[in-house]
Amino acid sequence: MRQETAGASPVYALREGHLLHQGMLTMPTAQKSSGNEIYQIKVTLLRTAPPIWRRFVVPSDITLSNLHDLLQLAMGWTDSHLHDFLFRGQCYGPTDPLRGLAEWIDERKVRLNQLLVRVGEKIVYTYDFGDGWEHGIVLEKGLPVDPNMAYPACTGGRGACPPEDCGGLGGFYYLLESLQNPRHPQHEELLGWLDRDYDPEKFSIEAINRALHGRKKRAARSSG
Repeated sequence: MRQETAGASPVYALREGHLLHQGMLTMPTAQKSSGNEIYQIKVTLLRTAPPIWRRFVVPSDITLSNLHDLLQLAMGWTDSHLHDFLFRGQCYGPTDPLRGLAEWIDERKVRLNQLLVRVGEKIVYTYDFGDGWEHGIVLEKGLPVDPNMAYPACTGGRGACPPEDCGGLGGFYYLLESLQNPRHPQHEELLGWLDRDYDPEKFSIEAINRALHGRKKRAARSSG
């Protein structure tokens, strides 16, 4: 039985205010990772229109477990449901019986550069098997390490994350339709259910990177 619970592990450090400079070279398509480079990845919430997406620079050897934590924070999810990664027919995820399934490959033991080794390759990350939020994670390029920067960092994106437990894509677009039409029969009801500050167009690189930076500080305090 799939059980759902919250929980997360520390992500990599982020130095606030430092973003990747432009003009890096694209990794050749056939070149495999050396294990000490940076990956630029684009994460798109599949079947959203216009697409909701984020772009990140991350260490190529980030574990799938830490990538999950990053995606939760940067997309705006609350890590209150199950998740997994799918690559070439194989599922990766938490294997703790309270958080995942025993038949999954342990996401803590798999690094991103063990799966994505060529530009254009994709992993599908699914969050909340009820609502079925599927994210395409595409390797866009490999970059040299910038010594003046700590990773990971968000470098681009568009759109706000859908609200948790809104019923998947169908429920999300029904919600947006009702909010945009004051005469909709459920306008007031859904407005009361939703955070009144919710804006489907809201996106801020600075806010995401501040959140990543704050998460690192909180992890450091708790460990001390």
